Amino acid sequence: MGAMTITELFADFAHRPIDAVTGLPDLTPEQLNAHPGSHPNSIAWLLWHIGREVDVQLSGLSGEPQVWETYRERFDLGAIGDTVGYGHTPEQASEIVVNDQGLLTDYATAALTALIDYANTLSAEDFGVVIDENWTPPVTRGVRLVSIVDDATQHAGQAAYAAGELR
Repeated sequence: MGAMTITELFADFAHRPIDAVTGLPDLTPEQLNAHPGSHPNSIAWLLWHIGREVDVQLSGLSGEPQVWETYRERFDLGAIGDTVGYGHTPEQASEIVVNDQGLLTDYATAALTALIDYANTLSAEDFGVVIDENWTPPVTRGVRLVSIVDDATQHAGQAAYAAGELR
């Protein structure tokens, strides 16, 4: 085995939440939309949010349209579907009702795959470019990419935990 490039390493890392999401047990619509422990975020919300947070941030980095454009009608969530979920009130979170686990998985996978595809276009130097000076220290492209995947991984773990609790 030879040395990995930064893009190969990132692709492996970014594939982890895909594996977690696609490895969830089959859930009923009731289980997908349940709120275990009265938590405002259902499994459906968590999976939808994974796709949205990756998609919105990737679009901001790449300048490309969001993957959501091809999924919006299938989700049929109205205006709340165009949000990302950060700062949702419990009432707003409860508006995310999705009965199709495959649709949720497909969207999260498509957004993460688009992120991997984007990273594969970058040079090693591109990962070190500062893209946001509003933080101390300033945020590089690589740090933002890792942050995006970290958030997706945490939410995939939350969904897996909740799915285990419901079974």
